[in-house]
Amino acid sequence: MNSVEQHQLLGAYLLGGLKPADRAGFEAHLEGCTECREELAGLETVPVLLDILPVPDAVALTAVSSLAAPSSVPAPAPLLARLARRRRTSRRRWAALVGAVAAACLALGILAGPLLARPDPPDATYSVQSGDGLQVNIDLARKNWGTELAVNGSSLPQDGTLSLWVRDRAGSEDRACAWTATSSGRVRITGATPIQLGSISSVELRDGTQHAVAVITVP
Repeated sequence: MNSVEQHQLLGAYLLGGLKPADRAGFEAHLEGCTECREELAGLETVPVLLDILPVPDAVALTAVSSLAAPSSVPAPAPLLARLARRRRTSRRRWAALVGAVAAACLALGILAGPLLARPDPPDATYSVQSGDGLQVNIDLARKNWGTELAVNGSSLPQDGTLSLWVRDRAGSEDRACAWTATSSGRVRITGATPIQLGSISSVELRDGTQHAVAVITVP
């Protein structure tokens, strides 16, 4: 095969369409042909561009290239089959990469979510526990309009209505929240009072008869 014919194989070589024997012959030709090496270097991005092109455009470009190629160059169909296989491989690799990144982002979101959603720490925390197992923890948060109370209780009365009352240092009372007792004796609830945190003297948990079942004294 003369130099001109070898040069015409450049396109098929670039797309991976040559048979092993022809490929080996062309690579031997490249070692001694500066013109082919320079042209090949300038066409290295063509396979990437063909991967991006819609199939009809890729067919047209490959068909045009085949008109100028000698009979030893594979027809468009085998070249397009190779191109299609490379596209499928590329897509699988990208899908795996995207899947891995998505999984990593999901894992990161699961780990970081509680940290991002964590509320500001309370300004004060108090707890009380009785001999029968009743336990009440209350977080107090200072607000412009008063005080927010986050209640976490266990082994509470399981019948009737429970309520949380806040008393200020002047002796006035305000009901911060009320709820129906649960069969489990547990509760997590948030209440609010216009009484400022610095003015609170005590917090009482009362049952449906307004009997104090737990009292927290605020120093």
